[in-house]
Amino acid sequence: METSIKKTILITGGAGFIGSNLSEHFLGLGHKVICLDNFSTGHRHNLKSCIENPNFKLIEGDIRNLEDCQTAVQDVDYVLHQAALGSVPRSINDPITTNDVNVSGFLNMLVASRDAKVKRLIYAASSSTYGDSEGLPKVEEVIGKPLSPYAITKYVNELYAEIFSRTYNLETIGLRYFNVFGRKQDPEGAYAAVIPKFVKQLMNFESPVINGDGNYSRDFTYIDNVIQMNELAMNTNNEKAVNTVYNTAFGDRNTLNDLVGYLKKYLSEFDPKIADIEIVYGVNRAGDIPHSLASIEKAKKLLGYNPKYSLQEGLKEAVSWYWNNLK
Repeated sequence: METSIKKTILITGGAGFIGSNLSEHFLGLGHKVICLDNFSTGHRHNLKSCIENPNFKLIEGDIRNLEDCQTAVQDVDYVLHQAALGSVPRSINDPITTNDVNVSGFLNMLVASRDAKVKRLIYAASSSTYGDSEGLPKVEEVIGKPLSPYAITKYVNELYAEIFSRTYNLETIGLRYFNVFGRKQDPEGAYAAVIPKFVKQLMNFESPVINGDGNYSRDFTYIDNVIQMNELAMNTNNEKAVNTVYNTAFGDRNTLNDLVGYLKKYLSEFDPKIADIEIVYGVNRAGDIPHSLASIEKAKKLLGYNPKYSLQEGLKEAVSWYWNNLK
């Protein structure tokens, strides 16, 4: 997959969970990496392995500021746009800030990339775009109405990207992420993702609270599958593969009850007492879709995507990382 020509890659949100993993990966392949982050949700400690690398540059800035975006894209070959305010509940509580970052910030990055003649912008889209569409598995061309302000912002990103591809010949590829998890995902804060949050609670012998009866299902996607998709999207020379969107997932679904069962199993290998922790059930969360499962046929066909990590394989890796880094 790697080419011998070294590239200069801008990763927005490069101090975040996904962005920092991408930064490490591409530095490891010998590329130059520029990270743009305002540290609103990212962390400096995520970049610990990158900072000393002579091919790494950190720009502390905000995608809501066009000048910061213009500075960051100078002499850049590819943009991997990860910067966003995630979380459906956060967007319900504060739709204005979510829109400012996810829509206005995204538009700034498109304009800056266009003007700097960046070769391609690959951006983090979202499975939330499927909204109230009930069909499973989710195929890229069939979406429903959004169920949250967050989902609206991520759909608007796709619309803007398409217009910039058509109008300005800026190559774009959107990656609709499905419930990404793995090393460096933050367990702290009101909007922490479910897997790191549950891992930390179980490690502290606390009962995780599942929203609803635990039968909602998700296509949980390990971080290394996401890295593979970004790399394929960056390196493809297939004209039919650009200026479109792809599901970025494993292509299987597990219920929240399944998830907690696996977490207890793998964590109890480190501490047997964790196997006996009870699970608590609460009310369903506003804006949540009941079931999510991706078709990954389009990515397989056009990009050669071949995800290596199932939920269970990814959880084993993630649990080991958390045990060694949170203890």
